[in-house]
Amino acid sequence: MLATVGIGAGLVSALLFAVVITGSPLAVLLYSAAPLPIFIASLGWNHRSGLVATAAGAIAVAVALVPSAGAAFAVIIALPAWWIAYLALLARQEEHGVEWYPLGRLLLWVAGTAALVTVGSALVMTTDYDTYRGVITRMIENLLTEMSRAKLITMPADVGVQDLARTLAPAVPVGIGASFVTTITLNLWIAAKVVQVSGRLARPWPFIPSAALPRQALPLLALALVGSTLGGFIGVAGAALTGALLATFMFTGLAFMHDASRGKPWRMPMLISVYVALIVMQAVLTPLLVLAGFLDTLFGLRKRLAPPPPPNA
Repeated sequence: MLATVGIGAGLVSALLFAVVITGSPLAVLLYSAAPLPIFIASLGWNHRSGLVATAAGAIAVAVALVPSAGAAFAVIIALPAWWIAYLALLARQEEHGVEWYPLGRLLLWVAGTAALVTVGSALVMTTDYDTYRGVITRMIENLLTEMSRAKLITMPADVGVQDLARTLAPAVPVGIGASFVTTITLNLWIAAKVVQVSGRLARPWPFIPSAALPRQALPLLALALVGSTLGGFIGVAGAALTGALLATFMFTGLAFMHDASRGKPWRMPMLISVYVALIVMQAVLTPLLVLAGFLDTLFGLRKRLAPPPPPNA
């Protein structure tokens, strides 16, 4: 049964991964859901089923496309989803009962995995940093050219597309790290909900608003910022970890707002405003949520302002 579920999940995940080569907007959306079958197999059965899915998907992609694509599938999609699902189901027996792996530490692992995946995907592409930097620069240059041609952006007369692309290239790993955290977190939540509805989720549903990063995230962010100033793939890892940690601070900032507003009469209007602003004013609200998560981690605001979690959480 485990093998059957794993093989099926791996093949579905491989298909979602492979459709991205068409380049259509729908294909990009489907690609972002590629970790979902691996998560469902790992959470609903066990992590061994997730490993079978990883192997089946990687082999399928390698046969259908090229071996390097199979390696990319394993590094970028399957193994990260399997690992995070494995951690989500970790538990230990305490005197007061079973203690499940804390959500904050799970988010920290998601951020660390994002950095590893970013560097791993770069190394799958090429082991030469200059070649990698050149590929990223050309991708940005092509994107800027297409956006300018479609009149989505207007380039200043004194700014060359190639020079701007070269300037923006070091920031790409930051965006990749942040987007990885967002994609993996959303896929994990959806998969856990699906498995919970099916009755196969071994872990009780956690009280998500209580998710708070451990304080180790603060020195880790400082280390990532320092690493991002270095050259080569170490700089890529540092930049990716910086973006990933900022994304986790954003999620915990959002959780803090949910948690601290419980029982308040203004809770619902405030939350509706926040989620609407995340859609229409993302560039303004996201830094504020990051700041909220950072301050919550630094000063322990959750313990001071939030009421205790519900007894059935």
